Amino acid sequence: MGLRSGMEIWTKVAVAATAGVLSCAAPALAAEITVLANQGALSAVRDLAAGFEQATGNKVIVSFEAGNALNEKINANAPADLVTNTIDQFDGLVMRGKVAPASFVEFARAGNGVAVKEGSIKRDISTPEAFKQAMLNSASIGHTNAGTGPFNTKLFQKLGIYDQVKGKVKIIGGRPVAAAVADGTVEIGIQQTNVIQPFAGTVYLGPLPKELMEYGRFAVGLLTVSKEPEVAKAFIKFMVAPESAALVRKSAMETPQS
Repeated sequence: MGLRSGMEIWTKVAVAATAGVLSCAAPALAAEITVLANQGALSAVRDLAAGFEQATGNKVIVSFEAGNALNEKINANAPADLVTNTIDQFDGLVMRGKVAPASFVEFARAGNGVAVKEGSIKRDISTPEAFKQAMLNSASIGHTNAGTGPFNTKLFQKLGIYDQVKGKVKIIGGRPVAAAVADGTVEIGIQQTNVIQPFAGTVYLGPLPKELMEYGRFAVGLLTVSKEPEVAKAFIKFMVAPESAALVRKSAMETPQS
């Protein structure tokens, strides 16, 4: 059985099992909710939304908000029901009255992965030493300054190569790091595993070695402006249900318990 077919089977199992968990929560009439999703959690939110729709008959609109657009919509009290972001952002959102107290919960995490341009050298990153040499041997390195991007500065310092590589690091903004790899702006790129791949024109080398991995943690919370709070809460329940783990992992993210 191929990886794709196996994942499809497990996804169907997850949806069926979670449908049973939520059967009592599903309303008589279908409702529509909107999730404001940041880039780091977007892939898992989309897969979870599709599963929730199939399980309950409700509609989930996933609104991808890049960069500061997410905060702008929250600050403007734009119509929406849920928001995802790194977990460290939620205490502030609660204090500002944007997210309902005690409503937010961690549902996924992700570390960084590495990609190179298709047809270029497929560098070995399987061990800390191999990753170190891949960075030293690359003419340019791309990463972001948001999400898990800042992890890289600490990583280079930990490996003792910061001074050697800082001059060839290019901060990529406004587009995925993989796009900069694909068009040759940088030779090698580092970004969150579920964001950097798959991307046309690149080869994904894999995640960082486990000894070097640091995780970005993502949570979901109920917006105080929600017009469908009960359905939104049901979706939160679905997102963290053990039966939904396959949907989180489908796009190279992990559950908090992984």
